[in-house]
Amino acid sequence: MPAKPKITASSIVRDLRLFLKDRFNLDDDKASEQETIEDIKKGVVFRGANLWILMFAIMVASVGLNVNSPAVIIGAMLISPLMGPIMGIGLGVGINDLELIVKAMRNLAIAVVISVLTSAAYFWISPLNDAQSELLARTSPTLWDVLIALFGGLAGIVAGSRKEKSNAIPGVAIATALMPPLCTAGFGLATAQWSYFFGAFYLFFINSVFISFSTYLIVRVLGFRTKDFVDHARERRVRRYIAVFIILTIIPSIYTAYNVVRQSIFERNAQQFVNKEMRFDNCQVISKNFVNEKGERRIEVTLFGEPLDNERLEELEKRLPNYNLPEARLLVRQGYNGEDTLDMAAIEKMNLQMRSGIIEDLYKKNEEIMRGKDDQIRLLEEEILRMRAREVPIADFAEEVKVINDNIQELSVSPAVLSQVDSARFDTLHLAFAHFKRRPRKAEIKQLTDWLKVRIKTDKLRLVVN
Repeated sequence: MPAKPKITASSIVRDLRLFLKDRFNLDDDKASEQETIEDIKKGVVFRGANLWILMFAIMVASVGLNVNSPAVIIGAMLISPLMGPIMGIGLGVGINDLELIVKAMRNLAIAVVISVLTSAAYFWISPLNDAQSELLARTSPTLWDVLIALFGGLAGIVAGSRKEKSNAIPGVAIATALMPPLCTAGFGLATAQWSYFFGAFYLFFINSVFISFSTYLIVRVLGFRTKDFVDHARERRVRRYIAVFIILTIIPSIYTAYNVVRQSIFERNAQQFVNKEMRFDNCQVISKNFVNEKGERRIEVTLFGEPLDNERLEELEKRLPNYNLPEARLLVRQGYNGEDTLDMAAIEKMNLQMRSGIIEDLYKKNEEIMRGKDDQIRLLEEEILRMRAREVPIADFAEEVKVINDNIQELSVSPAVLSQVDSARFDTLHLAFAHFKRRPRKAEIKQLTDWLKVRIKTDKLRLVVN
């Protein structure tokens, strides 16, 4: 009977290494090197049908961004051919093919210019010029955009090097979102909003660089043969050109990635600071904004309710280093001016006494004609409702709402009676009407609703937006 092989640590490591090598082997189902190179080269050129498809896809994406429809944007990204030249640049760097690099960069430049001009033409004639949430999301790159571009590009080139093509490349086009930033840049150009234009180009640059870099990595891992030159002097010259190109590409991309990571960390720490430290009994955070520009970091917070004194604000600022925010500055905007507290309190007290006297007189006058407790309660509720219609300080609301959101143009708040027709039941609530200068985002509507509930001190509020 043969002896059982002895299990040792080295044998376990060897077996594990063989298992992982077998599972993660990229040579299985790999297409020929020449076939993969030819497939990528075909997608590099923008001419004829490719160019028309790009323009139509850009128009579809622009409409989707304009009407804030994610489904339409995804459909446009599926038909976009923008991945071709970007992967071509990475392939050219990986196999030392200077001609392919120049060809891919030239076609990418053509595609970018045509995309931005097409999108700008659409937004120039479109009657809808407000920036929707899908547009705004394409103007400020984050750490996650870098990771999506890197890993999405890796998935794309691995799928492109297989014998049987999968749906990974269209999926990469959707995940990395190459087209929406170009459409947003067109929107910025058409409306002369340069922060949108440069922010969107910044995001497109990040995606392009890291997709090209991931293509280069897989080309080297798969061991593609580099281009041979008969003239060795020309080979050295080409290698120098490619080295310079790599350095010029990597340096800004590293700087870009570093800034994106710093911004993401700053926003995370600032969010933790606001959530944990700025929770008060008598006031509420109604808006917050984290600014990191020109070396200055600011945490801008708007509070509603009882104002915080200078001592409390200084104490909050001293806690910033606890959240890795030593260089940040805390800027707090508060809705009330403490100088008006006494006058407002006195006026409110007089109003309360007057309302109490009116309700008391009314109750005495109607006591003889009321026949039951339900009648008394109903009559008192109706009178209280009429009193409250005069007590809503709409003038104060108009001043305070300017601090919260300058997009609001008109605001009206009044008590109302809600009648449920089917059950013949009645309920009281506050009805608010708001007219915005530009089409409001969902976050703006929610912010205004939450603020009104706190300001009026009721959960029974219904907001109508025009």
